[in-house]
Amino acid sequence: MTEQQPYRVVARHPGFELRRYPAHLVAELRVDGSFLEAGNAGFQPLAAYISGANRSRRNVGMTAPVVQEEGERPGCWVVRFVLPAALTAATVPEPEDPRITVREIPAQLAAAMRFSGRWSQKAFEQRATALGRAVTAAGLSPTGAIRYARFDPPWKPWFLRRNEVVLPVVE
Repeated sequence: MTEQQPYRVVARHPGFELRRYPAHLVAELRVDGSFLEAGNAGFQPLAAYISGANRSRRNVGMTAPVVQEEGERPGCWVVRFVLPAALTAATVPEPEDPRITVREIPAQLAAAMRFSGRWSQKAFEQRATALGRAVTAAGLSPTGAIRYARFDPPWKPWFLRRNEVVLPVVE
């Protein structure tokens, strides 16, 4: 079974869960293109990295979710793999691909909305809008970019897929 990024549910609100995510390592790269193109283009180099295309020639376990968020300008996306919890900054393999960065994401509080279905930009954007409204209605303030999380492989039937939109909020 694929390791999933840990979190603890702090509270449940209409339309979302409030979660505490611990600090964790990610491997990420920036990709230009449409939402769907970027997700596909970012996945391949990251999959190669965890499959041994790193300075240690070591395989790293696949985890879920694969995360995507908008970059610093339109048409730029950051695609990231959450790395296994057992890895540390001292033990994580260094990527061979210079486009890939490994970094630690600090612990954070975030609102998350889970849904099933296709990985279309429209599906994610509709949920992102709904999550933003629900967060505001709950009296919380967003503090970062919304991220789109995919938990399942592409061969899983679309109606069984687990997807999420996640929005960091002020503590």
